[in-house]
Amino acid sequence: MGLKKLAFFAFIFTNVFAFSQQKTYCNPINIDYGYTPIPNFAEQGKHRATADPVIVNFHNKYFLFSTNQAGYWWSTDMADWKFVSRKFLLPKNKVYDELCAPAVFVMKDEMYVIGSTQGPEFTMWKTKDGTTDDWEVAVNDFKVGAWDPGFLYDKELDKLFLYWYSSNEFPIIGTEIDIKTLQSNGYVKPLLKLHPEDHGWERFGENNQDVFLQPFIEGAWMTKYKGKYYLQYAAPGTEFSGYADGVYTSNQPLDGFAYQKENPFSYKPGGFARGAGHGATFEDNYGQFWHVSTIGISTKNNFERRTGIWPAGFDKDDALYSNTVFGDYPTFLPDFSKKSDHQKGLFAGWMLLNYNKPVQVSSTLGGFQPNFAVDEDIKTYWSAKSGNSGEWFQTDLGEISTINAIQINYADQDAEFLGKTLGKMHQYKILASDDGKNWKILIDKSKNQKDVPHDYIELEKPTKARFLKMQNLKMPTGKFALSGLRIFGKGSGDKPVKVENFVPLRTDPAKFGERRSVWLKWQQNDKADGYNIYFGKSPDKLYGNIMVLGKNEYYFGGADRADPYYFQIEAFNNNGISERSEIKEAK
Repeated sequence: MGLKKLAFFAFIFTNVFAFSQQKTYCNPINIDYGYTPIPNFAEQGKHRATADPVIVNFHNKYFLFSTNQAGYWWSTDMADWKFVSRKFLLPKNKVYDELCAPAVFVMKDEMYVIGSTQGPEFTMWKTKDGTTDDWEVAVNDFKVGAWDPGFLYDKELDKLFLYWYSSNEFPIIGTEIDIKTLQSNGYVKPLLKLHPEDHGWERFGENNQDVFLQPFIEGAWMTKYKGKYYLQYAAPGTEFSGYADGVYTSNQPLDGFAYQKENPFSYKPGGFARGAGHGATFEDNYGQFWHVSTIGISTKNNFERRTGIWPAGFDKDDALYSNTVFGDYPTFLPDFSKKSDHQKGLFAGWMLLNYNKPVQVSSTLGGFQPNFAVDEDIKTYWSAKSGNSGEWFQTDLGEISTINAIQINYADQDAEFLGKTLGKMHQYKILASDDGKNWKILIDKSKNQKDVPHDYIELEKPTKARFLKMQNLKMPTGKFALSGLRIFGKGSGDKPVKVENFVPLRTDPAKFGERRSVWLKWQQNDKADGYNIYFGKSPDKLYGNIMVLGKNEYYFGGADRADPYYFQIEAFNNNGISERSEIKEAK
């Protein structure tokens, strides 16, 4: 047997073993996020923060870089991420932004990285492996000075291109980079800018309504697929739930870009973890595409953020899409055993069991109330009075239910760190009970040695219980605080019936002068916890998704002015998902 075949079977064995341990993941992904290194960003409390993620597939391994982490992660399965501690700044670089909005690309047999730069003082690095700190200088002074850079090495042309900018005034621009000198050839071209007067989702503000600032365009990323260039960008601002990625396409790398009809292609304004902008599209080891992007918290600072990964791909007409339906629920990982349909989604089907259900706690700090840990809002959180062993949080599912997975989302309350910390850990136990009196240990992490701020546990075998109690044993820093203790599985009751009287009403241009807003209204379903609204510009491409919890209306300000829009809705609860409604055009 040849070396290549041996390597292939070793790779398959490694992944079979990995999948036997874990088949799903849950956003925000569970990595040891560092704390903001910037003191004035921590004036309302020290907190974990990262954003602007990039994942590249290099030697059948996934490498994840993001803002200011003093290192990066790599994985063979997108579930178990290993951190490599590494600072990419030289002593001459006197800045806090050690690797802000990093650009990472693979060219031939090497992986390259550089952070955002305002001048020619930053070094570009390269490696042939990357699983250890084995980087060497690729070019000492990268002269372009690109903020939010994104590179594409075009193997067919044997050429390297750079795209960049972060501004609410200037457009995304591009240039060719000489692959020998790793410097620009001197020709820089504007490529695309925002048009909020036409594209509602590009308007500034939480609901695309605030106009006190012009929207920001940033986060350039380029993907080449079937000879076509897909130039991706983020808008309108990282602190908003509607932070999203759009895409323009062209047959040329530096000219002729046109707005894709299906935009924004990466969008998640509702649910627990909101926002899906400033990211990167990458291919897994089985030929499927994914999109990694920024999730906003923006509570202690606008730049308090996390990372999410969504199934993505290209449809039959080669339109780029990203599937965020149930995007912060358990989702299947890449699987070599079958060709997954990313358009249908990879949601595992395990429902949230404890949304707004009764809770009990050991103590409460001020206004950080217990129900904030089950309200499906990552921006709110409960905090105990201390981080001591013995503090606890109990959630009541309301009935004995089947439990498949648990996600523990810690919040930062009175954290003590700035920057990256190593050797820290969370330790806890989770107990289960049918009656709230007799308990058994379900999960024991009393000897855990990892920092797991968004710990996700997929149970080896489903279990049944009504009550779950989390006992804190050790915190890395600060108080024992939770933004979401989320229990996934199936209840024993009925799923909701089909939603009735669903009406999408669009603004009248004769009265309001524009058509970028749609008011969606429907009859409240008494068995529903929430609803998924699907939308698109044609009935067969409802790629957009909005999750709405506890309401029977939604104001959508993200429509493109000149195009028709179609909508469909479904209801869900802890028992399952209803049949979808009829598709309706917004009138």
